[in-house]
Amino acid sequence: MAQTVRPPVPETRADGGALTRFASRHGSTLERAREVIRTREHWSPYSEDPEDPQAYGRGARAAGEAAFRRLLGRPLELGQPGRDGTVGPGPEAGGELSPYGGPLKVSYPHCDPDVLLPAMEAALPAWRDAGPEARAAVCAEILHRINARSAEFAYAAVHTSGHNFLMAFHAGAVHAQDRGLEAVACALAEQTRLPAASVWRKPQGDGRAVTLAKTFRTVPRGVSLVIANSVFPAWNSYPALFASLATGNPVLVKPHPAAVLPLALTVEIAREVLTEAGFPADLVCLAAEHPGEGLARRLATRPEVRLVDYAGGTAFGTWLEDNARQARVFTAGSAVNTLLVESTGDYRDMLANLAFSVSLYSGQLCTSPQNLLIPRAGISTDEGHRTYEEIVADLGAALSGLLGDDTVASGILGALLGPPVLERLERVMAGEAGTVAVPSRAVRDPAYPEAVIRTPAVVTLDANRAADRTTLLAEWLGPVVFAVAVDSVADAVALVSRTTRECGALSVGLYSTSPEVEAAMEQACAEAGVMLSANLMGDWYISQSAVYSDLHGTGMNPSGNSVYCDAAFVSARFHTVGVRRYGGSI
Repeated sequence: MAQTVRPPVPETRADGGALTRFASRHGSTLERAREVIRTREHWSPYSEDPEDPQAYGRGARAAGEAAFRRLLGRPLELGQPGRDGTVGPGPEAGGELSPYGGPLKVSYPHCDPDVLLPAMEAALPAWRDAGPEARAAVCAEILHRINARSAEFAYAAVHTSGHNFLMAFHAGAVHAQDRGLEAVACALAEQTRLPAASVWRKPQGDGRAVTLAKTFRTVPRGVSLVIANSVFPAWNSYPALFASLATGNPVLVKPHPAAVLPLALTVEIAREVLTEAGFPADLVCLAAEHPGEGLARRLATRPEVRLVDYAGGTAFGTWLEDNARQARVFTAGSAVNTLLVESTGDYRDMLANLAFSVSLYSGQLCTSPQNLLIPRAGISTDEGHRTYEEIVADLGAALSGLLGDDTVASGILGALLGPPVLERLERVMAGEAGTVAVPSRAVRDPAYPEAVIRTPAVVTLDANRAADRTTLLAEWLGPVVFAVAVDSVADAVALVSRTTRECGALSVGLYSTSPEVEAAMEQACAEAGVMLSANLMGDWYISQSAVYSDLHGTGMNPSGNSVYCDAAFVSARFHTVGVRRYGGSI
């Protein structure tokens, strides 16, 4: 076992040359990010095209896959203090198992928190004293280097979270990087809201003036613990990681045991950049855990940990809020997302949009719609009246058309995260949740024949039945969609409100040609605290979130208390301390 000692404060000094390079390279990007956060327009410095030669070079996708393959079967060394063992490489030792078949056989260092956390605390002063602008430049450089390896990160997401490649490149790479940069820009704005120094003068009645020289200094809270999930380890972790780092806090990343690699690579790059800039590498560390160790609980309640960010099931988020009393806790938990189909001016486009929305990543997105509320009397469309039964059947036909070819289907669906998702689907197919109107079928990915892939099952429920209400008021993560018959629009709006308030929701959808219905839903969603998406068509879907423009979450319902990315998400990570000097000058 590693000896439990508090390390001395590092002698490291910031490298002015490196900081100047980083500031010069990323200054305009940071300024542009701050501007679009204000205007909420479309922008990103990171190309969404994995084959973009200007952004990533020619053959970037193939090079990224080759780089990923070189990681397999090898240890990933980070040089962290307090190493007392190894996690992995096999699943029995905590290693990852690809949803597409086979263990990754990558091993990671296991470190003693009694050594690691004091080392991180010792690294804080130099980083704190560097100031907001220098920290932002370093964070932007970390993201820049991650972006250059986006295809490699995408393949890491494919083989830990089961994404198809394009989703992995977006959510597991460039959109996660966007979320990180958004957090850095927000942190920079909040930390520089007050002037660094000012002179305050108050005239007195006798012609004199009282003069005070004032300075304002940002002070970080302390070690930040980021507890990641396996669904979107980078997308859900980068906002917290970079918000904490940019505000001066050391960050300890505790990955989900099934998806360590994307965050281990992130930590490796961060430590490399910090070292190059002359700061202690231990400002960013990885906390990989042995099977059954329960490391997240142990770390979250340590006195050194002053910030905790968690994305995952609501139950553990509640435990953190109740038990990590020494820390400011940010949570992003489970969600039950609802969509009301009341009427539409383009029935076929609506069906196509719905089919893709419920199919993408097999319904495993935190924003995937689960409950489709449909008036039992049917709806009006541009093709005439459609009954509830016809809508369900037509949705089934749209799903068949979208997912009829296995190669196409596997690219949309991705792989199921793990056995619990498949077991849940099998229960649904056995009739435990309701009547199966559109059965799920197995899909074979030609490239990965061992992958477990299933199309969505559509189950009919009646909102008036108590058992059905119990079913729809629970999260069924995976390829399961409930078509819920409701008596009226008023009943549907009330059910949306109840579901959001009791279960939490990140997104609510609406199809309606009625301004009155849209207004009623908008009011209900505002009061319940959930984003509303109305009449989405074409290639924009309810599950998508536009970085720098959309706020992910509201903090108003049980799906979580944090928002990616509002001012409160970053401002709670630091304090401002003033100094007043009588008669002085700046």
